[in-house]
Amino acid sequence: MAAFSSYCRLPCPRCSSRTPDSKKPAASGTGTPQILKVVVSGATELLRLFSSSSTYNKNRVSDEKREEILVSGVDDVVTILKSDYDNAYFVTGAFTSAIYAEDCIFEDPTIRFQGKELYSRNLKLLVPFFDHPSIGLQKIEKGMNSKTNFVLATWKLRTYLKLPWKPLICIDGSTVYELNGDFNIVRHAESWNVSALEAIGQIFTPSFGRSSA
Repeated sequence: MAAFSSYCRLPCPRCSSRTPDSKKPAASGTGTPQILKVVVSGATELLRLFSSSSTYNKNRVSDEKREEILVSGVDDVVTILKSDYDNAYFVTGAFTSAIYAEDCIFEDPTIRFQGKELYSRNLKLLVPFFDHPSIGLQKIEKGMNSKTNFVLATWKLRTYLKLPWKPLICIDGSTVYELNGDFNIVRHAESWNVSALEAIGQIFTPSFGRSSA
């Protein structure tokens, strides 16, 4: 974990005209068993029901303070996303919601839903379960596909979970951020270097004997 405790130096964005890799990943959600998606969705709903609404409202006030942000191009989006990665938004729940459309689609190999407010709540539900988390941005680039601007970020996630057997979650992944004409993110799509089953399996695997490298 020490290797990932400080975040990578953020590279300058590069331009690309190719199709984002995570639109056709080896471990995409298309091969995920439907029953697994149902289980993940159900578990998320249960966590949401038992979460503290007061904590959520407190965090929401903090988020709303960041709403007044002007974005005039893809480079502005890249700069903001870099800052969010620097703040480890995957594992802290603190992200710049102003650059997302209200009805933005969020998806990964296990779940798909719509709405940035729901995404914010889902992130904050997971934060209390992380133990010594880190996410390092490996690369970020901008591009265009079929006249749609996008940003592609690749990253490494490492975290233990606060469970008795202290499982270690290790995922190398990428996220495609698709933009509309106003440079708002309308699709946030993750792909992983492991299948959905393998990712869920990490939760039930004791960490002793495992390497975080």
